[in-house]
Amino acid sequence: MNNSPRPPDPAPVPGGTPSGPVAGSSWPAVGALLLVIAAIVAYFVLPLHELGPQRPVLSWTLLCVSLGLIALLILRQILDVLQDRPEVSSGLLLPLLLCLSVLVFAGAYYVLGRVAGEISGLSTRLDALYFTLVTLATIGYGDIVPQGQSARGVVIVQIVYTFVFVTAAGAALSRRVRRAFEIRHHVRDRPPS
Repeated sequence: MNNSPRPPDPAPVPGGTPSGPVAGSSWPAVGALLLVIAAIVAYFVLPLHELGPQRPVLSWTLLCVSLGLIALLILRQILDVLQDRPEVSSGLLLPLLLCLSVLVFAGAYYVLGRVAGEISGLSTRLDALYFTLVTLATIGYGDIVPQGQSARGVVIVQIVYTFVFVTAAGAALSRRVRRAFEIRHHVRDRPPS
């Protein structure tokens, strides 16, 4: 039996702990990655063909509610990062939420692509995902073109949504990573007590 005094626990560090089972743990990142994979699988298997012109109120409501909820969750994550809250998930959900917003827009484009005269060149879910990412990256190859007013409206919403939320989320993630880097170096550079 060892009766030597136990060393004191390390002082809490804002934004994380310097040691212990949670420090450097990749489980939250693995969980977020699994959620992204599940969301992508859901995008490809959900019955999106049930939406569209035969159910316009449901279709537009789902789009607006989904984007609104994702926006609120993104804002919450951004606030957590800006306030330096020490929760492990602070900022971790931002990439997941951004992926979800891409999938929501892709679903909207897929549904609109099935309506004559709305989007030319778009016929599959992969086409819709491709178009969403091309729009997000502001590349615009011209192979898929929104022609109808509804499709153009959704493109405008995506551009504004991307400009506001992706920019803010990117800045928050950058701050989070920089803060974690500073904390790790501060903990390592601190003389032993």
